[in-house]
Amino acid sequence: MPDQLAAEVTALVGDQADHWDRLGLLPHELLRKMSARGLLCAQVATEHGGLGLSSARSGEFTAHVGGLDSSLRSVMTSQGMAAWAIQRLGDAEQRAGLLRGLVQGRLAAVGFSEAAAGSDVAAMDTTVRTEGDEVVVNGTKVWITAAHYADELVVFGRYGEGGAAVVIPRDAPGVAVERVPDPLGCRAAGHSTVSLDEVRTPAHRLLGGAGMPLPMLVTLVLAYGRMSVAWGCVGILRGCLTAAGAHARSRRQFGRPIGEHQLVGRHLAELLVSEQIATRACEHASALWDANAPDAVTATVLAKHVGATQAARGAASALQVLASAGADNSGLVARAYRDAKLMEIIEGSNELCQVMLAEHVLSDS
Repeated sequence: MPDQLAAEVTALVGDQADHWDRLGLLPHELLRKMSARGLLCAQVATEHGGLGLSSARSGEFTAHVGGLDSSLRSVMTSQGMAAWAIQRLGDAEQRAGLLRGLVQGRLAAVGFSEAAAGSDVAAMDTTVRTEGDEVVVNGTKVWITAAHYADELVVFGRYGEGGAAVVIPRDAPGVAVERVPDPLGCRAAGHSTVSLDEVRTPAHRLLGGAGMPLPMLVTLVLAYGRMSVAWGCVGILRGCLTAAGAHARSRRQFGRPIGEHQLVGRHLAELLVSEQIATRACEHASALWDANAPDAVTATVLAKHVGATQAARGAASALQVLASAGADNSGLVARAYRDAKLMEIIEGSNELCQVMLAEHVLSDS
């Protein structure tokens, strides 16, 4: 099935990725079509109308999309996190209703980050409170991927002494979404600032787990996002490897293809090593994820950190091979160079991942 899905998305994207990047927008009809096919959150169970892919199979599909267009892959990550939050935190009725919508054409985004609360989840200011049969939400979320396109917003905030996640319709009174006008990377992913002013929604849209420690709730959903980003980085590396290899074979200098010059060949070798390292880290993490192994969380953080750092390094190597051919800020490698840098920041920066991995080492000593 993943090969069929890959072919389908390849046909949908065609040669439009550069155009979407320059425009800073993905076509709504494309996203709705992919949602209706279950392609934006491929791990949703078949009982809810989804494709029911394992982490490993979904990961390879995510890598393929990441190699085509990181903005589109970012929307997949967002939709997947929203679905994962509903799947893990929702009750049977919420799962049946909300999950089915996400594989029938509706779009979703997840709101974690705030101006003063990125990695420091404890500093989150957004509040969620219940009033009778309604939930009231106040706060501002920043850099929310896919919010520009979303029909539903899964918003995390403080709920009494703990935390909560609530699914808010984008068109609810008090919701304002303002698109980030000129992001560095993943320019068409619909990053937005979301303002929530006394937003009221029925209490049945408050997901289960309300009152749990906020960091625990956020980490539960971020794990999916980190796995998706990690596989997306594999896609970036594979795309760069293909583009750099083709250029190194066809471009000639001093009477021979530039790939035969040893210093250029070194870049190609390092790019291949980066792709293989990131792939193996993702395969390992997905295998643990599918086995419900206790080490899956740590392996996911490791895969995200390895994938992001290798993607940034590999994209830089690919750009160096292309030289002036890659310097006009268009084309797959130029996009990859910008997009990969963003991967070192989102869903846990390099530094945060290193802190988490160090804590894992210390806890086992």
